[in-house]
Amino acid sequence: MGYKILVINPGSTSTKVALFEDEKKLWQETVRHDPAEIQKFDRIADQYEFRKNTILRLLEEKGVSLQEIDAFVGRGGLLKPMEGGTYRVNEKMLDDLRNRPMGEHASNLGALIAYELAQEAGGKPAFIVDPVVVDEMVDIARPTGWPEFQRKSIFHALNQRAIARKWAREQGKDYKDVNVVVAHMGGGISIGAHKQGRVIDVNNALDGEGPMSPERSGTLPVYSLAKLCFEGKYDKKTMLKKIKGQGGWVAHLGTSNAIEIEKDVEAGDEKAQLVVGATAYQVAKWIGHMAAALEGKVDAILLTGGLAYFKWFVDKIKEHAEWIAPIYVYPGEMEMEALALGALRVLKGEEEAKEYV
Repeated sequence: MGYKILVINPGSTSTKVALFEDEKKLWQETVRHDPAEIQKFDRIADQYEFRKNTILRLLEEKGVSLQEIDAFVGRGGLLKPMEGGTYRVNEKMLDDLRNRPMGEHASNLGALIAYELAQEAGGKPAFIVDPVVVDEMVDIARPTGWPEFQRKSIFHALNQRAIARKWAREQGKDYKDVNVVVAHMGGGISIGAHKQGRVIDVNNALDGEGPMSPERSGTLPVYSLAKLCFEGKYDKKTMLKKIKGQGGWVAHLGTSNAIEIEKDVEAGDEKAQLVVGATAYQVAKWIGHMAAALEGKVDAILLTGGLAYFKWFVDKIKEHAEWIAPIYVYPGEMEMEALALGALRVLKGEEEAKEYV
């Protein structure tokens, strides 16, 4: 019998839950929550009991007892910057998530719920894997033109590292022996330089750095942005929303729905083609940035995330970037599998769980 691992991945209005036996996914369910119900809570942490009870009801429906589960793994939240890897949920992590999170995000609940369920199961281990705050950037990548600001590493670490590991396995290699550029392309777009198992540079996708995306502005002309901030046309809240949430495709095309936009592009809509083409062009340029960070020693470029299903968009990226290295496309994401595999590596003794401090 293999190890049974329960995976918990809270999103803004949904909770994904899956049960694995070693690498095999036995089942996965997405519980969608009524937005009105979620809005009753002032803080993300206040949703703890609501989300936990949702998971317990689901397990009861599936006929799964907590005691038969060997480990619990939650989506890592907004914690202090840390190296990539699998972390044991400890009291310090729980305290930071409850009382001093780096930001409000539903993923903050993952470790809290995993730990509590693990305790109720008889003191089983609880983990998080590759949270969005993974920070392995080299020092030279951090400074900006202002000493007040440094570049931050906040990105789709879980899926980026999972895809890089997957590609390396397919090539008969170890992740720690390859150099790849990985582009996760969804509502936000993050592009990382993976050098022998470490992400040495990456754009801050959460705050709008990098290419424009369906919901984010991407890097903007800084002088024009500064002027606009002081012209009195927009308040602070609106400006921040224009950068993250109402930028990119939403601002240009009125929607972030990639399926609708793909139909417009295929139908010959010139505006849609220009905006999507410009995004592909910017993605390719950021791939070039990361190729430079790897000193041109790039084994492969890996494209993943929901937008990797958008063939016209992917083909445009290839036109501009395929000369750098072979491009491999992995549409969608494998976050649930990545969480389970991170825990499994520790349970099997292939990797040691790290401690959050």
